[in-house]
Amino acid sequence: MKINEISDLIVYLALIIKNSIMNNGTVKFYDTTRGFGFIADADSSEEYFVHSTGLDENVKKDDAVTFELKQGKKGLNAVNVKLA
Repeated sequence: MKINEISDLIVYLALIIKNSIMNNGTVKFYDTTRGFGFIADADSSEEYFVHSTGLDENVKKDDAVTFELKQGKKGLNAVNVKLA
């Protein structure tokens, strides 16, 4: 393996690890009727959209949750959302 291939492999593996890390946050808003809401990341001031299809468990406002991020049509979305 050449150095360039090793460098590319390291970058690729780092992206896989980064994308598989669970984030912690709090449900700021969730409308069960409309099937969407927002989660505030505990480590930053970012808020992420969550759709009902991204929930592994039912959530409500102020629930502590763990989640992953996935690129959506309009930005990052919270997915695999579970109660913490």
